[in-house]
Amino acid sequence: MFQGAAALSLDAKGRLTIPSRHRDALLEKSSPPRLVLTAHPDGCLLLYPASAWPPIRERVMAFPALDARFSVWKRLLVGFAEEIELDAAWRVLISPELRNFAKLDKSVMLVGQGSHFEIWNQETWEKQLQQLTAQTQLPPGMEDFAL
Repeated sequence: MFQGAAALSLDAKGRLTIPSRHRDALLEKSSPPRLVLTAHPDGCLLLYPASAWPPIRERVMAFPALDARFSVWKRLLVGFAEEIELDAAWRVLISPELRNFAKLDKSVMLVGQGSHFEIWNQETWEKQLQQLTAQTQLPPGMEDFAL
């Protein structure tokens, strides 16, 4: 399970070092470990273990082909999907296309979402947090939610 948030830095080549606390969860039987990185309509990137990606891709590909509401999801999730490897230093190379999409520069946030990570531009992430904390109403379906 991927949880927690970490402020990280991209190096000059666009590589992101995976924090040590998340490395075991990302390890798979493949050598080197393979991951899938793709775009999300909210402007972040999604990072999945490669074994978790095929069922997601299949669900997305089953969306109606001629329905514009679904087309953007196909274009982003499948169109931007890249299989990547962790190098010996536990770094992933984020392609220029994905860095451009998510407006990633030096400072990024790695945010666990259970089955995957989100990778955010630091400033965009902070705006998301401000919007979240400014909300006074819970979304429908969370009325009985308690911590």
